[in-house]
Amino acid sequence: MTGTHLGMPAFPEAAREAVRDEVLRANLRHATHTIRDKRARAVAELEDWDGLRAAGKAVKDHTLRHLDRYLLQLEDAVTAAGGTVHWAADADEANRIVTALVRASGEREVVKVKSMATQEIGLNEALEAAGIAAYETDLAELIVQLGRDRPSHILVPAIHRNRAEIRDIFRAEMGSWGRPAPEQLGDDPRELAEAARLHLREKFLRAKVAVSGANFMVAETGTMVVFESEGNGRMCLTLPETLISVVGIEKVVPTFRDLEIFLQTLPRSSTAERMNPYTTMWTGTTAGDGPSTFHLVLLDNGRTDTLADETGRQALRCIRCSACLNVCPVYERAGGHAYGSVYPGPIGAILGPQLRGTGSAVDASLPFASTLCGACYEVCPVAIDIPEVLVHLRERVAQGGPVTRDGVRVTLRPADGHTAERAAMRAARLLLDHPGALRAGERLLARARRLAPRRLPGAGRAWTDTRELPTVPAESFRDWWARERGNAQ
Repeated sequence: MTGTHLGMPAFPEAAREAVRDEVLRANLRHATHTIRDKRARAVAELEDWDGLRAAGKAVKDHTLRHLDRYLLQLEDAVTAAGGTVHWAADADEANRIVTALVRASGEREVVKVKSMATQEIGLNEALEAAGIAAYETDLAELIVQLGRDRPSHILVPAIHRNRAEIRDIFRAEMGSWGRPAPEQLGDDPRELAEAARLHLREKFLRAKVAVSGANFMVAETGTMVVFESEGNGRMCLTLPETLISVVGIEKVVPTFRDLEIFLQTLPRSSTAERMNPYTTMWTGTTAGDGPSTFHLVLLDNGRTDTLADETGRQALRCIRCSACLNVCPVYERAGGHAYGSVYPGPIGAILGPQLRGTGSAVDASLPFASTLCGACYEVCPVAIDIPEVLVHLRERVAQGGPVTRDGVRVTLRPADGHTAERAAMRAARLLLDHPGALRAGERLLARARRLAPRRLPGAGRAWTDTRELPTVPAESFRDWWARERGNAQ
């Protein structure tokens, strides 16, 4: 199973390096603050936002409870409309299916409209190994590809780059991928966008095969839905002769009418727009209109295992709006690369370790990459309680326990490095189960009030290097309670 960048250290080590990069932090701070402020204004315009949020949650929860039925209904509808449905249990199977379909077309290059599912499975690398070139057409994805970089944000994959860096990438790399950048290219956003448009135009007009994802799939009609802001998706989805869509099974919704909820909540939560600039919908194939061949690859890749977890399954509600990233204090400082996955930020911290398991150092560390401040839950348009899932996964990492992997119920062993934590929790449980011992301990600590240090020793030193310990009250809570209420219990 792919999705974790090979060679990445655990989050603490990767974040430690990221926070030292002042340019990266400045880029992230400017971008996330701008997006979050615009989103707040866009959401405030709707008096029924809370109702829309609850409706989106209800639709997604209902669908996940009956996912088997809706997926079969979707398959029937897509097939009846002239498409072909393929089922992929994991990344390797999905890559084999797509590679075989491209080879069968006789082509050796494809254009792609932004799809995180294909990044999750490493499709570009699989196609390259088969001698097939894959060209990203989303502007931010193009920047990442030309820069031989990795995405660092769900909505804005090149958020860690400023326009001077983008200009240098275009100047140095465009020529080796196709049409070169114009001479004397500057860093004005309009110049950069025009350079990308000219570079991509020849690929759109030449390509016979396109690969896409989908934001939603409608079980009732077999309709695929793609949201994008530049028009590149429209070109990919209409010009080529063959269209292959790789979509996670959780993206299905029951009826066409359900889209009216997400047509309002997704644009406002992601790009802070009242409506999406380009919303492309297609149902199978139609003679003389768009691709003549359509293939839908339904991707599991750990989603069924996630569905089996009563607490963790709410992560599958995610509509990839990225609002949680833009308000997260950890993401703002560490950036997306520190998460070692195509799904960064708070949602990545709960989605990745469920899709892939917590066997790697990266995945075992991600549930701890949060302050649990709850800002991510407050902005989520489908009300995913990310802090609840983070705590749930922390317990899984530290304590081990039953979990479903590859459809089989197994028992995980506790991860390394949490022995002291488990011992502390056992001691706390023992103490809290014996009120007398708890009272004695509190009284002993109260007598040592004047000995409170200004800085913590050992592992706590890093915390107090930049923070002051709070002043210890002159009176303990237990003594105050006894004095005010006359009851020491």
